[in-house]
Amino acid sequence: MAGDTAAGRDIYAKAETLIEALPYFQRYAGRSFVVKYGGNAMGDERAAREFAEDVVLLKAVGINPVVVHGGGPQIGAMLEKLGVETTFVDGLRVTDKQTADVAEMVLSGAINKAIVGSIARAGGKAIGISGKDGGLVTAKKLARTVKDPDSNIEKALDLGFVGEPAKVDTTVLETATAAGMIPVVAPIGVGEDGHTYNINADTMAGALAAALGAARLLLLTDVTGVLDKQGNLLTDLTPADIARLRDDGTISGGMIPKLETCVSAVEAGCEAAVVLDGRVPHAMLLEFFTARGAGTLVSAG
Repeated sequence: MAGDTAAGRDIYAKAETLIEALPYFQRYAGRSFVVKYGGNAMGDERAAREFAEDVVLLKAVGINPVVVHGGGPQIGAMLEKLGVETTFVDGLRVTDKQTADVAEMVLSGAINKAIVGSIARAGGKAIGISGKDGGLVTAKKLARTVKDPDSNIEKALDLGFVGEPAKVDTTVLETATAAGMIPVVAPIGVGEDGHTYNINADTMAGALAAALGAARLLLLTDVTGVLDKQGNLLTDLTPADIARLRDDGTISGGMIPKLETCVSAVEAGCEAAVVLDGRVPHAMLLEFFTARGAGTLVSAG
């Protein structure tokens, strides 16, 4: 019998994998997944191809993926090439008008269309847009404060044309997905003042996931997920867990704003958010379509 050979056993293993995935196909059919894509995976040809294949598969099984991408390193490289000086305050890029123009060119142009092209090569239909298109995202200037180390007084921090979503109209996303397309969104918005604002990609993805009532917000990162103090992966967290882990120092650094985005999205209508290692081949599929999961899931509890 075919099952007695190595090839036969491999075929049966593939069939069992599909059967294991069936309940998840059924559960998520017709729902939206918002995927924040960026970091190292964007510069790696193999990882970019696998990401596109995963997104196309999601669409093929009836899920509506929406991709939001970053591009900080690429913006930095272009600014350096053009001889535009960049300054950072508390890890945030101060964005003047010239820097904002370069950011829009890189994000809405080169990066956005490269991702659209990758999805097309994987057999999908993608459409590249930014938050400006179809009134998707109305932005407002990001308000931040910084504490003066000498006086200990908090002062307003002016980051220029750095914004955050103030209002989201998902009409353009729903129109595209209903037409069988995969929206690829650059994190750019326009304010009511008419100015263009650069928006953090994690923040943008969280706002879209909340507005869509998405089944999942997925933040692809270059770490395994959220780890405890012994280095073990924490697979399930609630907002209360996150607050406790932040207070005791388990969660720190760049993971804090990512988890803040997850909590905000979950509390505003997204079913759950996942912090996932984008370096793992087909990590999205392992997370969504197996009982084991592959990252840290944040839900209301």
